[in-house]
Amino acid sequence: MLSRKVLTLNFLKPIVEFEYQLKQLDKILTSYHNIESSSILKKNLEELKVNLCELKKNIFQSLTPLQRLHLVRQSDRPTTLDYISNIMEDWIELHGDRGGNDDPAMVSGIGRLNSIPVVFIGHQRGKDTKDNVLRNFGMASPGGYRKALRLMKHANRFNFPILTFIDTPGAWAGIEAEKQGQGEAIAVNLKEMFSLEVPIICTIIGEGGSGGALGIGIGDRVLMLEYAVYTVATPEACAAILWKDSTKSPIAAESLKITSSDLKLLGIIDDIIKEPVGGSQSDPYQASIYLKTKLVVDLNTLISMSGDKRKDLRYNKFRKIGTFYESS
Repeated sequence: MLSRKVLTLNFLKPIVEFEYQLKQLDKILTSYHNIESSSILKKNLEELKVNLCELKKNIFQSLTPLQRLHLVRQSDRPTTLDYISNIMEDWIELHGDRGGNDDPAMVSGIGRLNSIPVVFIGHQRGKDTKDNVLRNFGMASPGGYRKALRLMKHANRFNFPILTFIDTPGAWAGIEAEKQGQGEAIAVNLKEMFSLEVPIICTIIGEGGSGGALGIGIGDRVLMLEYAVYTVATPEACAAILWKDSTKSPIAAESLKITSSDLKLLGIIDDIIKEPVGGSQSDPYQASIYLKTKLVVDLNTLISMSGDKRKDLRYNKFRKIGTFYESS
């Protein structure tokens, strides 16, 4: 099986080079016959590995908003189906919106999380160019949002909690999507998600962009992976609109407040889920463990509430977003 080549981001190149050199040293030491010298070299090598780990922590703690966006756009970052495979005991994907469409950019199905039957819905990006074309780069069509709504209504009927996973640069903006009612499909989802009786937990696992993210983003709890981003428009689009200059993307990214820490401070998300050092792509299984642990805790809390209480909390949560106080 051929491995996909992942483009290394500029700020990660020194780390990648350092890791490569350490691996080469490891190989040399395994064939080194002088035991005394070998033990000294091994000790020095271990110290270098510890230093590398600290260096990675420092770099990832100081990433700019735009660097975080580039990080979550990496092709090796885990997708919705990657997380579902790791956190569910058993699951099955369900297809179609019962209107003749089955959008591959939106995946949905039923599974068991910690023995609790749940419905899952999420954007699905591709892993390579061919897969991305098939998945439309994670940009869902109206049929995708109607498929999501069909599954949400199914969950409400059979009292299954709903887990959504957000990872899209935005809804598909093609002419065909407009003809099929893209805006209406997203608007209906927003309305219906407020009225559902069952618990809803939404998690931004990568890039949460514009209305495409909001179409499955109304929940009792809105969680976000540590390095994920959530934004009304991409920094590139924002820079093009405001300054007619895409080179101002870093300024736009800072101004938009797209990071998990900024959004937690603003009250738009409820909690941040830790990622392994280097992001979820560095250790997808460990990232899934962190995600599952948080989902199970929040799900148990929400299940203990009545449907009416959950709806009231959901309504009030979103009513508070954007409120501010002026002082004279």
